[in-house]
Amino acid sequence: MSKPKHPRGLEDHEAQAVTWNIRVSPRKLNLVAGMIRGKRAQDAVAQLTFSKRRIAVTVKKTLESAIANAENNHSLDVDRLVVSKAEVGRAMVMKRFHARGRGRASTVEKWFSHLKIVVAEQQLAAPAEQEAA
Repeated sequence: MSKPKHPRGLEDHEAQAVTWNIRVSPRKLNLVAGMIRGKRAQDAVAQLTFSKRRIAVTVKKTLESAIANAENNHSLDVDRLVVSKAEVGRAMVMKRFHARGRGRASTVEKWFSHLKIVVAEQQLAAPAEQEAA
């Protein structure tokens, strides 16, 4: 006997990718994640490609994984994908020591983060709404 299947936490028009234990502080990662929230997936990939921040490479890999999951696992249209969520969470903290004067030591905290990107397929607007716009 196996356990009952866990219900899917996302809508039918959504797909996600998660990266655990990224070696960057959540505060720095959230700056990059904030750049892509709410944008079209292709625009977000382009923006991350030319970003000067080191962590943008990892965020881009996670976003491309979410796009691939949407296309291959959920049969969503890649051209209509939008980054609906880019969540950043705290992971572990490595504690290291730094030698100080007079025989003392101070702690150095090396933060890790989690990243979860959810892409959703935009619903097409009705023809009457497009004419009004």
